[in-house]
Amino acid sequence: MLSGSAIIIGESKLKKAIVVGSGAGGATVAKELQGKYDVTVLEAGAGFRPSDLNLSVVEKFKKTGLLFDERLIQLLFPVMRIRKTSEKMVLVNGIGTGGTTTISTANAVQKDQHLRTMGIFLDIEFEELSKEIPISTKHQKNWRDNIRHIFEICQEMALQPVVTPKMVDLGKCIRCGRCVLGCQQGAKWDSRHFLNQAIENGARLITGCRAHKVVIENKRAIGVQAILERRPQFYPADLVVLAAGGLSTPMILQNSEIECTAKLFVDPVLCVAARWDGCRQYQDIPMPFIVQKEHFILSPYFDFLSFFFNRKWKFRARDIFSLQIKLADSNYGSISKKGIQKTLINIDKERLREGVRICTEIFNRLGIKNENIFLGTTNAGHPGGMLPLTERETATLHHDVLPGNLYIADATLLPDSLGNPPSLVIMALAKRIGKICLEDA
Repeated sequence: MLSGSAIIIGESKLKKAIVVGSGAGGATVAKELQGKYDVTVLEAGAGFRPSDLNLSVVEKFKKTGLLFDERLIQLLFPVMRIRKTSEKMVLVNGIGTGGTTTISTANAVQKDQHLRTMGIFLDIEFEELSKEIPISTKHQKNWRDNIRHIFEICQEMALQPVVTPKMVDLGKCIRCGRCVLGCQQGAKWDSRHFLNQAIENGARLITGCRAHKVVIENKRAIGVQAILERRPQFYPADLVVLAAGGLSTPMILQNSEIECTAKLFVDPVLCVAARWDGCRQYQDIPMPFIVQKEHFILSPYFDFLSFFFNRKWKFRARDIFSLQIKLADSNYGSISKKGIQKTLINIDKERLREGVRICTEIFNRLGIKNENIFLGTTNAGHPGGMLPLTERETATLHHDVLPGNLYIADATLLPDSLGNPPSLVIMALAKRIGKICLEDA
């Protein structure tokens, strides 16, 4: 069996650790643990491959009317998984090695204010990550004129736009704009770099292995029950770390008879778009700068999901420019065997309307009339919050409802939506959790 036996060093054995998930949290904690533990990473998906979709072919296919449901994205891009809430909000995540980091825009945003308010300070971990990951704002020199124009308008409106720190090797970046479809040049950093480091140091990776539950005996986790090639498998462990993502980790916990809280947030995204002939935003660096508002951010972002499936996005890709509103939504929602229950309450909707108003004014200042402005599909890709940290867990980052040797290392722990790209915060949190696990060992 791939989980194998413990590595023997001299006369001692390394304890076994099972890490579920290979995204931002899972890959980070696997790298931290390997060597002190014999680590096995269980990944539900397969090895990641970037998309080679030709947009001109997709544009022709759109005209047939066959692209009518966002869940069909898996036909175009198999590693992207789409689910819908009870209110038809589209939830997006990556399934495969690297998790959602492979289809992200590689933003290195340090927005950990909710954790800091509780007394959780990750400054050391952020500093370590800055030395391990190429992070740069020098991509500004590669912006096209349309991005510079929007940036200047935001400055004129006193919106205080800030260049987005990116996890990217600028020497390899060809500015193709396809970050969310997977970087074919290897320029964009994703968590597979940490995963590969763990494997090089002896960790095992088992793909196509869907964790079902943590097996608990006498208040201790003794391993993980999973499905591999349609067969049940049991992976014994001395330590289990769940990092399957803000939707999957709560399901594994519930299957393990560990109750979660109904505080799901998802970071909804709504794009406000306009016809801008020849702008070619789809070839620009996505989210090159960010405008921070109290409850949402604004950023230029070509929404491929809306372009593929939203009938309002009827123009050619080269003639569409869009601005993203990413909302820090209220903690009202849950996921269970019955499905995903997620509602945007009135205050969330009001904040989205405020974002739409600002985006509309930006376009108006470009000379674009309201009749040439249209909205995208509301979607979300940063779920979390269903077992949030409180001040009681400030030191341990470990809930009392969990067995002592079971940890969580993903956005499930975040007390509130960041309303910002969360990858860097999740990795810093996972680093700290890895250190705590090593101290326990």
